[in-house]
Amino acid sequence: MCTAAVQSDTSFFFDQLRGAASRLLLLDYDGTIAPFTKNRRQAVPYPSVPELLDSITSTCRTRLVLISGRSAREIPPLLGLAVRPEIWGAHGMERLYPDDRYELAFISPEASHTLVQAELMLEEGGLGELSERKPGAIAIHWRGLKHDHVEEIRTQCYRLLAPLACHSNLLLTEFDGGVELKTRSACKGDAVSTLLAETPTDVPVAYLGDDITDEDAFRAIGGRGLSVLVRQSFRSTNAQLWLRPPGDVVQFLNDWIRACGGDV
Repeated sequence: MCTAAVQSDTSFFFDQLRGAASRLLLLDYDGTIAPFTKNRRQAVPYPSVPELLDSITSTCRTRLVLISGRSAREIPPLLGLAVRPEIWGAHGMERLYPDDRYELAFISPEASHTLVQAELMLEEGGLGELSERKPGAIAIHWRGLKHDHVEEIRTQCYRLLAPLACHSNLLLTEFDGGVELKTRSACKGDAVSTLLAETPTDVPVAYLGDDITDEDAFRAIGGRGLSVLVRQSFRSTNAQLWLRPPGDVVQFLNDWIRACGGDV
């Protein structure tokens, strides 16, 4: 992962926005445009973000796409936007179009069987209430728990799930607030690569994300657009820009609207 200093001057990118006929804005959800919450079902966006996103899609000739670790259908009720954007869920496994068309990446029978086995093992281990089953993955969330309890859960998860990952060619990875066993069929970088392939090269593109899972997306966007790490404290990253939520993110969205001549 890159450890170089992150740029602070975005004037060149916003100059590109001003002169463009269309734009593409890619956003992660939790930790990027919505604060982390212990109850994931209450994680609504930061104040003013929905209004800004509505303005971006309706007055800025911008295609808005969300790329999240959540299941795709969880997000629209939380977003509260006037027009639903395209959403890629489960780290790129799902593609939910604004017209409700739905695509799911291939999941091998072996991976499906192993994930069912993992779910049963977690239930038997007393971690069922912390587990979230989604397409191609199962996640265990520990956000909001005490440090000692988190360490116990982490140890138990690795003890139960690491052998399954090794024998079934699955990935066992941590994210901000938990650990996840998932198929290798897709990642956020694959979603970004697909979207870039569908987009003319003269269209300005930005991707904003906060988690380790967003690093695949930062690498995928490369020099084609602007990659932005959204996080209170800086960490090593492949992103080109670092913003602190929520203030810097709100300012970025306002700057996007002004550069495009949209309604603030």
